Amino acid sequence: MSGDRVGVGVIGTGVISSYYLENLVRFPDLDVLAIADLDPGRAQARADEFGLRALTVDELLATESIEIVLNLTTPAAHFDVSMRILGSGKHVWSEKPLALSRHDGQVLLAEAGRHGLRIACAPDTILGAPLQTAQRTVLAGRIGEPASALAIMQSPGPEGFHPSPAFYYDVGGGPLLDTGPYYVTALVQSLGPVSRVNATSSTALPRRTVLAGENRGIGFDVRVPTQHMALLEFTGGARAALITSFDSGVRRDLLEIHGTRATLDVPNPTRFIGNARLHPLHGTPEDVPSTGVTWGRGLGVLDLARAVRANVPERASGALAYHVLDVLLGIRDSALTGDPATVGSTVAASRRLDDGWDPVAATLAPRFATGECV
Repeated sequence: MSGDRVGVGVIGTGVISSYYLENLVRFPDLDVLAIADLDPGRAQARADEFGLRALTVDELLATESIEIVLNLTTPAAHFDVSMRILGSGKHVWSEKPLALSRHDGQVLLAEAGRHGLRIACAPDTILGAPLQTAQRTVLAGRIGEPASALAIMQSPGPEGFHPSPAFYYDVGGGPLLDTGPYYVTALVQSLGPVSRVNATSSTALPRRTVLAGENRGIGFDVRVPTQHMALLEFTGGARAALITSFDSGVRRDLLEIHGTRATLDVPNPTRFIGNARLHPLHGTPEDVPSTGVTWGRGLGVLDLARAVRANVPERASGALAYHVLDVLLGIRDSALTGDPATVGSTVAASRRLDDGWDPVAATLAPRFATGECV
């Protein structure tokens, strides 16, 4: 397999695209080439910002030098766009969630396998220093035998800062599918797969109002629950309580993993920075400094690219994303029916990053081996 840098394209120019591109264009192993959007003006503006080509979606998917395409569209479009990417013979990096139904998630994984392609998915915060350190700490036995966890994300909702927040409150959104993937992925990495969930949900306001940006003052309907409270049972025997809410004036980003010897207070799992703190059941708390990568969004894309070249599994895999989706949909289903929901899928924890894994190391050859762009 070629050792050339990996060509990358982006579909979707929303706010999140700038966070990805700020890092991706600085990783030597990637060659970020083009960006596309249904709105050509938005594509051109983002292309100018990062020195890329602005293309139509069809043009981007037909560009042979692009091997990985980022799907940064809204959740409702994830399945269709990822299927088009796979159909064009390219690997997929998708924003979360992987899809909006188990059926669509399974179709994506099967389609990727059929074509010999990879589909990987956010969140890639599991590759950041805080969650890598947390996983190492738990696996090293420093908390004893993992027994339970507490995960809470509470906020007033994104309308306070996002200029177009309605999609957060539409099908595929809500705090469960928007923020839940960060917490559940982190829990699965340290505690293993989930086997059963039990949940309830609520909605505080049927309509919300944009409070920031050019759409300030515009109202929109809320179409999904804005709070879920769930109990998760893991196949290894641990239990966890999870709250995701856009209904709280008190902001919390909390993740605690409790063991038979100590509790690990983990930094915000939506971020790539922060240090954990170890609280012995009987003893003095101590800081657990995070070691590893703190670059931010885009680490999963780089890991995918390097995995493709090395022919090894990527860490933020589609299989992991599907299991997390299965768990989150189980929470949704349990809240709707009032009954516990069995999680039918399972997954193994991803490999930890090597200590020397460096995003800005040039491990692949440039794409100009013969003096011409290939």
